Amino acid sequence: MARLKVGVLISGRGSNLQALLDACGDPAFPAEIALVLSNVAGAHGLDRASAAGVATQVIDHKEFPSREAFDAEMDRALRAAGIELVCLAGFMRLLSVGFVESWQGRMINIHPSLLPAFKGLRTHAQALAAGVKLHGCTVHYVTPALDDGPIIAQAAVPVLAGDSEEDLAARVLAVEHRLYPLALKVIAEGKAYSADPKLSLLNPSV
Repeated sequence: MARLKVGVLISGRGSNLQALLDACGDPAFPAEIALVLSNVAGAHGLDRASAAGVATQVIDHKEFPSREAFDAEMDRALRAAGIELVCLAGFMRLLSVGFVESWQGRMINIHPSLLPAFKGLRTHAQALAAGVKLHGCTVHYVTPALDDGPIIAQAAVPVLAGDSEEDLAARVLAVEHRLYPLALKVIAEGKAYSADPKLSLLNPSV
């Protein structure tokens, strides 16, 4: 059976990318990373991809007159590589509505909170300020609304007395590295929620 061809969009160090690379490095894993694309030429994640033998490409958003023009170039690169699913892994750019809609049901993101709680930035600070006892991360399909797409998988961690924002972030990141490959696996196996009505709904957790 053919493996699902994945493109990963990054802007920085690529720790979640590394978790995906490690999972896809197993020939038995049902997906393969065919392209890692960054908007930042010096992103460390590009080195991670190259070390794994994965093709990389840099498309600098500063070279385009608009967000839409930049996104159109990314779209061309992804389609030229035969990408079937896009994974956002620390990609620090807002995507245009047109780009999101063209990949809807075929683009996922990992967000550091238990959505729908704590959308946006500084989620760990938000969780500490709210006094919650559980925090975590969510893999979801990307839609035009911020952090609002259908949930594929979630994982929770405890919020401990005396936690700093950095303490909580580190605890969440550790489970992100387990959850993202798991979510990719169930998608590649056709077992995750999708805009495609032929697929079923499954929300696993770790």
